[in-house]
Amino acid sequence: MEHQLINAVETALGWSGAEELGKGFVRGRIDDPAFVSRIMTPNCLLDIAMRRSLNRPQFRCFQKGEEVHPAIYYTDSVSPRGQSISMVNMRSLGRLLREGATVIMDQANVFDPTMEVACRALQWWSRERVQVNAYLTTNDASGFPLHWDDHDVIIVQLAGEKEWEVRATSRNVPMYRDADPNTTPSGEIIWSGLMRTGDVMHIPRGHWHQATRTGSGSGKSLHVTFGITKRTGASWLAWLADWCREREIFRHDLDRWQGTDGEALAAAAAQLVGERSPADFLAAYEHETALPRHVPFLDVLGSLDAVVCTTHFPPRVQEHEGTVDIVASGKKLTLTAKTLPALRLLLSGQPVALERAAAVVGAEVTEVAEILVEEELCAVLTPELSSGYTGLVTNAVS
Repeated sequence: MEHQLINAVETALGWSGAEELGKGFVRGRIDDPAFVSRIMTPNCLLDIAMRRSLNRPQFRCFQKGEEVHPAIYYTDSVSPRGQSISMVNMRSLGRLLREGATVIMDQANVFDPTMEVACRALQWWSRERVQVNAYLTTNDASGFPLHWDDHDVIIVQLAGEKEWEVRATSRNVPMYRDADPNTTPSGEIIWSGLMRTGDVMHIPRGHWHQATRTGSGSGKSLHVTFGITKRTGASWLAWLADWCREREIFRHDLDRWQGTDGEALAAAAAQLVGERSPADFLAAYEHETALPRHVPFLDVLGSLDAVVCTTHFPPRVQEHEGTVDIVASGKKLTLTAKTLPALRLLLSGQPVALERAAAVVGAEVTEVAEILVEEELCAVLTPELSSGYTGLVTNAVS
């Protein structure tokens, strides 16, 4: 999938691909204000909060270094039939923001089509799961205190300015579940300075960092943090533990009285390790990930005019003599070889207008699209979903 965000990030950071992810701290800049504002604006973030029923921790507010109690800026909207829905009280939230506060929307990709498309593009690029959090800070409010993340992050400053400090790790590649709590910050400051609109920063896992507008006076800051969680050796071992249940020797109780044949267990474990490599795990993880959310296609609502592939990762296309296999999201589809041009187009990750596509790859593209939509590898391109691609991803057939 060709996505302008990926191209812009790679150019800004001097990368030529996702292989640089996690290797070191780096900063850069996107010199296109129109493109940056296309990703998200402060008013867009607030509009999302206004129109959806959000709850902590998806939407939180901080002021003076403390989390504001949800009761202060949430309210229950009661319908005429007495149904209660928790909604953000925008009047109260506005007062907090005028005073100076930070609001955080976790997993903005769940609520906003542009963020959804951006995360999917980053997933296809990195072959890892991605989520995005948005942070809006007003006036001289502070942000989170010094902390580290258990995943790599790419930060894009979308509006205003914010002071940052980034430090080295105090424990190599720390994890969420770890043998060490890793609570003592490193004293080595790698970079400190101002992130301005268009600036991009990559902070690898474990690097301590903090951001604030304290002392900055009147103003604002909006940045998004794309969190990219990479697989580890521990992830591979956890996957092996699931596979071991296939073998009887691992299902037996450990006998504390008569003793368990540890040598036999160790040999069986070594065999399992030899049979299922880390590369096998990465491939399985990528192609067995559950299907994403999508709007179902209902022919009673209209014809299928345009589609887009919405799998979490790029489908794998395997060519055979006379047939083509499509492997993605725990499914394997087999189609005739003549559908390959249509498949490559439909599975490109770019929106496909079927009428125009038929003129390029043949009339069978509509039938193939119907199959892919039915199998949920592609989704109907609704106007809302289309808005997430507009200006960021070109149509596959123009």
